[in-house]
Amino acid sequence: MTTKAAKTRMPVVFAGHGSPMNAIDHTEFGDALAKLGAHLPRPKAILVVSAHWQTSGSQVVNVEKPQTIHDFYGFPEKLFKTEYPAPGSPELAARIRELQPAVKLTRAWGLDHGAWSVLIHLFPKADIPVLQLSLNELFTPVEHYAFAQGLKALRDEGVLILASGNIVHNLRAVKWHGDPTPYDWSSGFDENVKRALEARDIEKLVSYETAWPDQAEMAAPTPEHYLPLLYTLGVTDATDKLSFPVEGYQMAAISMRSALWE
Repeated sequence: MTTKAAKTRMPVVFAGHGSPMNAIDHTEFGDALAKLGAHLPRPKAILVVSAHWQTSGSQVVNVEKPQTIHDFYGFPEKLFKTEYPAPGSPELAARIRELQPAVKLTRAWGLDHGAWSVLIHLFPKADIPVLQLSLNELFTPVEHYAFAQGLKALRDEGVLILASGNIVHNLRAVKWHGDPTPYDWSSGFDENVKRALEARDIEKLVSYETAWPDQAEMAAPTPEHYLPLLYTLGVTDATDKLSFPVEGYQMAAISMRSALWE
């Protein structure tokens, strides 16, 4: 499938990024992301919301050449040498601040592994301007969703909005060896979120901790990997067609589900 010319309204992607090793290992998840990237129209720029950048207040990267951040430890040297040398976009950073004046421009970040480990499959040439928007740790889930709604206009300006996290993410429960079959709470939470996405049940998706309390306690014991999903909800609507180009689990306790709105 060949890459298409940019449409008037860009799609929106939520990508399950899982282990950083997915960037360099040959996996079914990487293959599926590569296939998705070939399907996507070429954007003018990419805005990424990653689970791995949380700040007090909202920040956006404002540099010409964002650094590739290796924000992990204990992995092979090859992973630490992996680079994603995409250009930045100060112009887009300024536009985001125009849409959301409370956003702070910063040069103190680049692209963390939540961003580049996915982009390396979606757009391997690294020739499209990319910048990251932080997760404001002072926001409630409702406020994350509402903040994202203010960025919806970017889709009509050629910007691909990419959220990167995992619907299910519990590192304390991963099965490093042996049977990788997901736990009941893992598959149950993932399936409930899938159904809520299909029904566009914003109330349940924003209030996930009370919508599915027993599952959420294990599936999302900390919020940062779930919250990027709320940004995709904020910039999409009922006219978008939803599909799931990637499904499955890693080590039983990480859902690799990805979603596409177009």
